[in-house]
Amino acid sequence: MTTAIEPRRAAPAPPPRPKKTTRARTRRREAIALVLPSLIPILVLSVAPLVIGIVLAFTDTRLVRHPDFGFAGIDNFVRLGGNSLFWDSLRIGLIWTVGVTVLQLAAAMGLALLLNSGLKLQGLTRVLALIPWAMPPVVVAIMWQMIYSANGGPLNAFLGSIGLPDGINWLGDFNTALPAVIVVGVWVGMPQTTVTLLAGLQQIPAELHEAAAVDGAGAWRRFTAVTWPSMRPIVSSITSLNFIWNFNSFSLVYVLTAGGPGGKTMVPVLFVYLEAFKNREIGYAAAMGLVLVIVVVALLAIYLRSQFRGDRPERGR
Repeated sequence: MTTAIEPRRAAPAPPPRPKKTTRARTRRREAIALVLPSLIPILVLSVAPLVIGIVLAFTDTRLVRHPDFGFAGIDNFVRLGGNSLFWDSLRIGLIWTVGVTVLQLAAAMGLALLLNSGLKLQGLTRVLALIPWAMPPVVVAIMWQMIYSANGGPLNAFLGSIGLPDGINWLGDFNTALPAVIVVGVWVGMPQTTVTLLAGLQQIPAELHEAAAVDGAGAWRRFTAVTWPSMRPIVSSITSLNFIWNFNSFSLVYVLTAGGPGGKTMVPVLFVYLEAFKNREIGYAAAMGLVLVIVVVALLAIYLRSQFRGDRPERGR
């Protein structure tokens, strides 16, 4: 007896995916509308100039009345490789940047710890600490020019009153110009770093310090075992930002010394500015700027990698 073979039933079709509702689409449009106001300035003021600078770096553009845009390939970079003045300015810029950034961190950490210790008139002290941050860089530079003046400046007058040499030309001497400018850079940028570190210190639970004190840890031991590990992410972030800002510093150095004496304070941004607007070599200056961007990004990548390497879990655990 033969049995009829039943035809195989087709598998049921998967249920249709639910379409996005009108409410979800509205939320998406609202999110895009909220992001655009902050995205447009970034594209116009940051991304677009960067792209234009990269394009100009491969041209022989000059700042003349009727500029002629000609493709130069890598000629600007070949020429830059033999420019000893540029590489000397890069060395000076790195000394300036590292010196100011490290001293800013050390001074700001000490001031932040002091402000966080519960001093009397703490509010007034914080306001006074923010005064350098509120002053325009040009005003700060003029003020420090007066302080450093070799002819009756307050600094030389103070040194003379305690029996030390008082005829030092701080901004005009080859040996003192760069250290003097670094001091000004530290003074200007310290308040911002102090505020950031103070906010981080106030987030550390007091119980951690109390437990360390009960275990017999002194002030330095509590700082290295409790405060510094807790502040490490904040320190890495503010140090990276300070490095970028200090490396790109222009107005302060320009007003103080204009790169002198003899190029001893010629930071790379000032060197690029003079090449672009004094020598009118826009394409060549753009190539310098591109090299500076690569240097800064590479140094920051190395620094951040070394800072956060210890935070990654080891393999095999």
